[in-house]
Amino acid sequence: MKKAFFLYNALSGKGLIKNKIHKIIDFLTQNDFEVTIRPTQAPLDAYLTTLELCKRNFYDIVICSGGDGTLNEVIQGLMNSEKKIPIGYIPSGSTNDFATTLKIPKKFTSALESIVTGTSLSCDIGSFNDKYFEYIAAFGAFTEVAYETPQQYKNMLGHAAYILEGLKHISNIKSYKLKIKINKSEIIEGEFIFGMVSNTASVGGLLSTGDFSINDGLYEVTLIKTPTSLLELQSVLSSLLNLKQTINTDYITFFKASEIYIESETDIPWTLDGEFGGSQKIINIKNNNKAVEFIINQDK
Repeated sequence: MKKAFFLYNALSGKGLIKNKIHKIIDFLTQNDFEVTIRPTQAPLDAYLTTLELCKRNFYDIVICSGGDGTLNEVIQGLMNSEKKIPIGYIPSGSTNDFATTLKIPKKFTSALESIVTGTSLSCDIGSFNDKYFEYIAAFGAFTEVAYETPQQYKNMLGHAAYILEGLKHISNIKSYKLKIKINKSEIIEGEFIFGMVSNTASVGGLLSTGDFSINDGLYEVTLIKTPTSLLELQSVLSSLLNLKQTINTDYITFFKASEIYIESETDIPWTLDGEFGGSQKIINIKNNNKAVEFIINQDK
């Protein structure tokens, strides 16, 4: 029998996972899993629990259910451990961008089937100074919306909650003067209102980042220069959200990189996987190629 540790966030999404626990445990048991279960108790509990699991060297898989924030804590625990345990993910948050990228089904029964019948896929994980992220590190315009939007609004409105919250911030967009070194060589300098280092098919369920690979050792980087007027800002945002067919290259820059070093004259607030990642003047982001394994159905 495979030994599985099931870690879930009972508050994630609409909290519906609490009503499915029996079915999940029963399904896993029927498929020869010996299951230990724990609901998260507080912020960072998933991180600390995963750290302890890796030290025990007892479990074959850690199955987690929650949103991107819960999954991020599990990733933090794995990346700070010498032993890596494969992850099975049952998405239950409001957006679940990374699950969309991995083509993990939203229906919990289908996600369970993928864990039982799936195969291992090694995924890139990003270093952000002394932290880690699985799919996005971003700063600037609207990035604070993800962690400032009240959970009850996310539950009720889904993606619309992020848009409504974002409208409150349009008059407070800040500009940051940056020096950016790409792969330890090429340098970009200028003033920017937004920057995103991503490894995902969507951000907030709204933005398609185009051609990418989950484990090619490269990140897709998007930078938006500071517009000179609100009209130009509207044009840039419409282009970024794919409301236009043509990207405004006068203000938006795309490139791929395995490592990005950023220097700022002032502290920049960052969001990592939809959660507040702290404020920094110096940021070193590095792609850790194929660092964590997910168990998924790769035929989907």
